[in-house]
Amino acid sequence: MKTLDFSVGDVIVRQGESAGYMYDIRSGKVGVFVNYGAPDEKKLTELSAGAFFGEMGMVDKAPRSASAVALADDTVVCEIGEDDLAEFFRQDPERLLAILRSMSGRLRGLTADYLKACQTVSELAGAGELSDELRERVARYARISEE
Repeated sequence: MKTLDFSVGDVIVRQGESAGYMYDIRSGKVGVFVNYGAPDEKKLTELSAGAFFGEMGMVDKAPRSASAVALADDTVVCEIGEDDLAEFFRQDPERLLAILRSMSGRLRGLTADYLKACQTVSELAGAGELSDELRERVARYARISEE
């Protein structure tokens, strides 16, 4: 594993880049942004020491869905590749479990947010505040999510 040091404002990974690694924050803070530096920039979350990020890209090799930026000087991260995960599996299963718990927590949070958004859209549809086309889409997505 490689240890990397960043100062406030340094981009650790950029949205759209190819992904081959995930990161373990050892110190400092990291902000995760969509459209970083653009007028419609949005901060999705702020992570501190002990948190992980970038695991989706490492696992599925898809381009980065967000940028990660150091929010503090002396931000230190460890770069973790697939070989490192295999090593954790053999040598440090607790660390691998911590990564899996982190991923599971994010997935649970996203699922809760998705269900809340579906409920809100459904309520708007029931109140007649949606166009017929959008109401039809909501009904279709509701059927898919029930399957």
